[in-house]
Amino acid sequence: MLTQEGRVALSDIGDLNQLKSELNRIPAVDVGDYIAELPAERRAIAFRLLKKDQAIDVFEYLPPEVQEELIGSLHDTQVCQIVESMRPDDRAELFDELPAGIVKRLVQQLSPTERQATSMILGYPEGTTGRVMTTEYVRLREGLTVGEALSKIRLSDRDKETIYYAYVTDNNRKLVQVVSLRQLLFTIPDVLIRDIASDRVVKAYTETPQEEAAQTMKRYDLIALPVVDREDRLVGIITIDDVVDILEEEATEDIQKLAGVSGGDEAALSPPLVTIRKRLPWLVGNIGLYIAAASAIAPFQGVISVVPVLAVIMPILSNASGNVAIQALSVTVRGLGVGEVTPADTPQILRKELLAGVGTAVALGLSLGILSLIWSPANERWVAIVAALVMCVNVFIAAALGTLLPMGLKRLKLDPALISGPLLTTMLDAVGFLTFLSLISFALKIVAR
Repeated sequence: MLTQEGRVALSDIGDLNQLKSELNRIPAVDVGDYIAELPAERRAIAFRLLKKDQAIDVFEYLPPEVQEELIGSLHDTQVCQIVESMRPDDRAELFDELPAGIVKRLVQQLSPTERQATSMILGYPEGTTGRVMTTEYVRLREGLTVGEALSKIRLSDRDKETIYYAYVTDNNRKLVQVVSLRQLLFTIPDVLIRDIASDRVVKAYTETPQEEAAQTMKRYDLIALPVVDREDRLVGIITIDDVVDILEEEATEDIQKLAGVSGGDEAALSPPLVTIRKRLPWLVGNIGLYIAAASAIAPFQGVISVVPVLAVIMPILSNASGNVAIQALSVTVRGLGVGEVTPADTPQILRKELLAGVGTAVALGLSLGILSLIWSPANERWVAIVAALVMCVNVFIAAALGTLLPMGLKRLKLDPALISGPLLTTMLDAVGFLTFLSLISFALKIVAR
């Protein structure tokens, strides 16, 4: 990994020949990080110092905005060579980020084979397995012998993305078996492939959600997963590096959605305008939600003026129940995201959350009750009983909603992370304030008699 000291050392090199030598011996991913952090006017210069093979590898590690910038600053011949040499799935990902006009021009300049592969991947909806697969895989006909298969791999498959699995198809390209490189290497050459290959093929369909395909690979410890169309014809594979990207992308999206970031894809180093665009709509909308919560308090202004300690108690009530809800929500969304639970497990999870909520409710209720006793005047210490009771009720409601809402969305085939933390806590604030102040009003009437 290129350290900060290493980046500074590269930036201090004034001799371009020396910088060229250094950049071409450093791993491509580190060079990509270095170039991405350079000022815009120096990126193209540094990139042109790379050898052809190194430039192709480095380009795939650059952020989309830097890739687009380099495409505009490099000669068409250089751009064509780089884009032509990219993996089909990486090329499709690049085209997703580029303006339509540039994509159209680049597609036209691809060779017929690469154009067809890229167009096929781009033809599948975003978020599906077909959109992230690569068409570079080892395919064997079922009539081959082990020796013929190894010869075929040596001669024509050395540049495939992975050769550790080979996929056996019939004459119609239907996937029938899978065989590992280990099996091929340790089997007598005259043995037929179909006699050693496995009939139990774990596969995904092109329309399968990419997250589901990633979970399948994780479950079965696969380094590659074949992808077939509706007729079971082999069209591509997903490799382990794709899975890492998918799981990172899905985890990032879920975390940011839970926090109310629109789209769930804001990068830490995004430009300020992107940050505003991603966050401001939810923040403005959240004001509307808080207006609803505040509206629950508005009719009780007279009650709060009579019992001022309520202004001290209410923020604690709001904060504690909101935290309980976010904890239950986060655990449930995470469990759904990694395939640990399904909507069928709702009763079991709800039971667990409510049982855990008993202890939580008692502890938080007692804490708020004791604090209310300390802060309340002698003639208003009855408020502590109401505060403790409402805290217990709100904790139970928070635990239930934090479990039921994401499960309900999942059952409706929607993203469970759509229930964000701010949305849920605002709902609980409105319910908690209304309940608390209503009970206080009722108690005041009794006390006044």
